[in-house]
Formats: sequence, structure tokens, C-alpha cells
Amino acid sequence: MSPASTGASTIVGADASVPTPDARVSPGGPGYRRMSFALFLAGVATFALLYSTQALLPLISGEFGVAASDASWTVAAATGGLALFVLPMSALSERFGRRAVMTASLAVAVTLGLLVPLAPSLGVLIALRALQGAALAGLPASATAYLAEEVSPKALVTAIGLFVAGNSVGGMSGRVITGWVAQEWGWRIAVGVIGVIAVACAVAFRLLLPAPKHFRAGSLRPRVLARTVRAHLSDPLLCRLYAIGALFMTVFGGVYTVIGYRLTEAPFSLPQGIIGSIFLVYLVGTVSASTAGRLVGRLGRRGALYAAGGTTTAGLLLSLAGSLPLVLAGLVLITAGFFAGHAVASSAVSKTATHGRAQASALYQSAYYIGSSAGSTVGAIAFHAGGWAGTVGVGLLAVLGVVTITVFGTRAARLQRRGLATAA
Repeated sequence: MSPASTGASTIVGADASVPTPDARVSPGGPGYRRMSFALFLAGVATFALLYSTQALLPLISGEFGVAASDASWTVAAATGGLALFVLPMSALSERFGRRAVMTASLAVAVTLGLLVPLAPSLGVLIALRALQGAALAGLPASATAYLAEEVSPKALVTAIGLFVAGNSVGGMSGRVITGWVAQEWGWRIAVGVIGVIAVACAVAFRLLLPAPKHFRAGSLRPRVLARTVRAHLSDPLLCRLYAIGALFMTVFGGVYTVIGYRLTEAPFSLPQGIIGSIFLVYLVGTVSASTAGRLVGRLGRRGALYAAGGTTTAGLLLSLAGSLPLVLAGLVLITAGFFAGHAVASSAVSKTATHGRAQASALYQSAYYIGSSAGSTVGAIAFHAGGWAGTVGVGLLAVLGVVTITVFGTRAARLQRRGLATAA
């Protein structure tokens, strides 16, 4: 969700120093289209695999005879694995190269993707998904760093945009495809289809991606990495931004993990294919994320976060209605609010960090996916205990957390300004 992403990836390692920027590729230059398309395909494969079971949870519950809270671990384990390994993977890419880490990550992830449909039990399925998420961490940890080193500065935003577009397309199409395939042939075939698509994307990625020309291997230096991470975690503003990203993703992860269960029940009773198509609402998030910059320009960062929180809250409340059009309208507002809030928070991390921006962004990404895992699990538990209203309650608490943190940040900034004025 980038993000996200929505699934949208944060820039990790983009602050690496590279020599002779004029020698880097640019639009129209040799290799630029191949490079951009290769990373677009990597993004498609990554997020199609990462969320491949989310639209299929009711079917997984039915086959294994488990509640939503148990089946939701097939999503939470994958995003949790990615959250835990994105920082170590970013360090490995500094030592062994971006292309090598991305290639290895995709190779392991797609292999596991072909094994997932064969899982004999829910426990094995969850374990495979956790390993798959850990493997996929190599992509967001390396892709934008590769682009920052190989693409000219003027073309970098466009190139990264194509990678993020791949994330969005993969996350959305994976859910839609699995919904329609599962309706006819079951969830195992649906996940297998995504695995085959991911294999094709991975092979094309490796064939198309040019060899790096500007990468300079560095030392892993765990002490330096640990010192940088400690410094970021000691920064109050960065910690607030990490918490905001995690809380927004808690709402989003919970809603989209559970929505399939709600729509299969009365009064909606929708077929699996239609439920999978609900994820086309992600397109709204693409628009809201792209306009977040203008929103910040008008309202400021904190004002934009208040607006995103208010939009998400309105969507949560509207989704309580018993009318399908109103539920869909609620999902539109939730999606728009989430993507706007995520875009504001993630961009603020890059602006706030004065050093170690790669690690600052990786920490945000870790918090983001921890929020996804928490939302998937807690949202499903709340649904099992209190129905859709329980899931909405979890979402409202998370939004309240966003607003509380933002109010606290506003007050802290005001006090800081007063202190500076007094000192002057």
C-alpha cells in the first residue's frame, strides 16, 4: 500500500553518493526504458505476491475451518516479515549490490510463491508467507537506491514513479485476479496463478535490468548502522512520523483484510470475483497520494494530516451503513484518506532526516508494515468479536492516535518557536 501502496515503497538508500552524475541515464538515453520497465515489473511481482491472499481470506477460512483472525495471519505474516527485514536488506544491498539483492530476493520469493498453493495446513501456509515477506524486503530496500545511482537527477522522480506505479498495479491486480480465478477454481489455483505471473515478471526483470555502472560497494559496518538507527529513534519528530505511518496502515490493513468477510455475508452476499474487484478502489489512492503535495502547500503538513484523518474517519463511519453504495463510498474515503496521510508522513521523513536518509526511510517502512500486520490481525479479531462495527472501532482508535500525535506535534512546535523567540 507505498506506500502506498499501496503498497507504495519509501525511498531506501537514495542518498548514496555516486560519481559523475552526467554519465547516468536519462529519458531517451540508452537503457532508460529497459531499466524503468524492469523495475516496474519488479514492483508488480513484489506487491502481487505480498498481498496475494488478502482477497481470498474467506475461502481460506472455509477450507481450514478457522476464523478470520486466524486466516488474517497469511497477510500479517508476509507484511511482518518484510517489516523486520527491510533494514537488514538495505544494509546488504550496500555491500553486495542493488541488482544482486533484488535478483536474489525475487528468486526466493517467486519460488516460495509456487509452494504456497501446496501448503497442507494453515500453519505451513503462514510460515511460507512469512518467509516470502522476508525475501521480498530486498526489493524496496534496493530498487530506489539503484535508480538514484544509475538515473540522472532530473529523471529520478519519473523513474521512481514508475516503480511505485508497479507497486500499485501489482497490489491491485493481484487482488482482483485472485478474486475472479478463485471464484471458478478455488484459492489455491488463484495463488498459483499469481505465482506464475510473478515468475514471468522476475525473469523479465533480470533479463532487462542493465548492469549497474555507478555502484560502489561499502562495508556492512553494523556499528555505524546501529548508531544511525539509534539517532533516528531518538528524534521525536521522526518517531511521531513513524507512529503516524503505522497507525494509518493499521486502519487500511484492518479494513481491507476484513472487508471480504463482510461482503460475503448478508445483506450483501457478493461472489468472490466481485469482492476481488472492490480493490479497484486503490485507484482513488493513486490520485490522493499524487495531490498530497498540493494539500500540504495549502494546509501545511499538520493540516494535511488532520484532513487525511478526517477523511478516513468519515469513510469508516459511512461504511457502517447497510447499503452497498454507501459502503463503497466509505471505502473510497478511507482509501483516499489513507494514501494522502501516508504520502504526507513518508515525504516528511525524507525532509526531516539530515543524515542517514536511507535508514530513516527504512525505519518508516518497517513501522508502516508493522502497522499493516497489526491492522490485519487486530481488525480480524475485532470482526470476530463484534462484526464490522468492531473493525471500524479499531480503525477509529487508530485515527484518534494520528490526531493525538499531530496535536502533540503542533504543541511541541509552538513551544519551540516561543523558546527561540525568547532566546532571541
